Amino acid sequence: MSIAAPNALLDRAAVRLGLFGPFAGVVASVLAVAAVTGFIELLKPHVPVLSLGVLYIFAVLPIAIVWGLRYAVPVSIGSMLAYNFFFLPPLYTLTLADSRNWFALAVFLVTSVVVSELAAGARRRARESELLAQVATDLLERGEVSRELERIGADAARALQVERARIVLGSEPVREPGEAVPLAVSDRRVGTMFLEGGRGRVGARRRLLPALASLLGLAIDRDRLAREAVEAEALRRSDAMKTALLRAVSHDLRSPLMAILTSAGALSHGGLSLAPEDRAELLDTIVAEADRLDRLVSNLLDLSRLQAGAAQPEPAVHAIDDLIVQALAELGEDAARVEASFGDESPAVRADANHVERAIANLIENALRYSPATEPVRVQVATTPAEVLVRVIDHGPGIGAGELERIFQPFQRGASSRDTRGAGLGLAIARGFAEANGGRVWAESRAGQGATFVLSLPAVPVEVVA
Repeated sequence: MSIAAPNALLDRAAVRLGLFGPFAGVVASVLAVAAVTGFIELLKPHVPVLSLGVLYIFAVLPIAIVWGLRYAVPVSIGSMLAYNFFFLPPLYTLTLADSRNWFALAVFLVTSVVVSELAAGARRRARESELLAQVATDLLERGEVSRELERIGADAARALQVERARIVLGSEPVREPGEAVPLAVSDRRVGTMFLEGGRGRVGARRRLLPALASLLGLAIDRDRLAREAVEAEALRRSDAMKTALLRAVSHDLRSPLMAILTSAGALSHGGLSLAPEDRAELLDTIVAEADRLDRLVSNLLDLSRLQAGAAQPEPAVHAIDDLIVQALAELGEDAARVEASFGDESPAVRADANHVERAIANLIENALRYSPATEPVRVQVATTPAEVLVRVIDHGPGIGAGELERIFQPFQRGASSRDTRGAGLGLAIARGFAEANGGRVWAESRAGQGATFVLSLPAVPVEVVA
């Protein structure tokens, strides 16, 4: 809401009500003279009539203030004529028997001119103040300067009393139709205002344009600083992402690679005599670490696709139980630690099967990593009229309230993690795949009481035939 002078607010309200129109001015003028005349008639028996003529000033003043000089002058003349006609001898004629009446008429005329000019000046200054306040408010609330130039130009045209005003930003002079007026702050030129349809008031230019140039200069500087701040933040985030990626690659790729190289070197070394069980153990290590590398690379690719907006789903109707079973199959031997409970009927969802399977698998894998080896991870399915909910419940250390959102950011792991493996991508990818399919993922936990990760997908009101 803009801060406007009270006179300007009254002016706008009166204009909306039609109170400043020509007809309204005529009616008000007649009523003002009639009202003062009637009041003098009431006072005439009690006060000398010659001293009551000054009361017509109360007819001249409001007309001069509200409607200006072109109405105030006729009111002053009408007041003098009414005073002469009704109260000065000879009564009911327009003859001026006393020369002092001419002096009274002159006083009324001078008063109307002075008051109307003062009122007009006050209104002009109020409009200028309102314009500057409105410009400052618009620039603060609505954002970029370039989007507000047309509105500011229209307001400036009214304040300067010209037909049209256009503002062109820039320090270099440009050629446009109309009179070019530079908008400068000290030695800095922020733009040019082009005026059409008259020169307007010189005093208004002198007061308004420097203040308007200062506001535009401040807004331009603010926009520039805001863009630089956004760019700096983007660079900071990019650097943080690159640092986290390098840290993840240096640790999470090197560890399985070293295990694979060590095991393969032992198997290929001609001087070592290995028992069959040792050879089998080394082969299992190579396979397990290769799977771990494959999951890491897949997660990195999935994250890059999600961030680039390239992970477009191919939705179809699937039973959620089938998707959970497929996700468990991806986990291999780790699936033995998962207890899944299904209802009598499997709810259906419309989503990309690969996306949902990866999201569920990542949530379960995260729960397994944080749960003790002796404790199972439970998977439960629930439904609401609009959603299908898959809950993955672990018995780990829990998540603090301040981490419930942070852990869904890439390369972030819970502060209580005891497992240094993993790049901290699983939860971010699970949320990304869920949102790509119109769903969501969130965590519910209290520190020390385990955690529950919930995958919500839109329900499909059909039965899926097995």
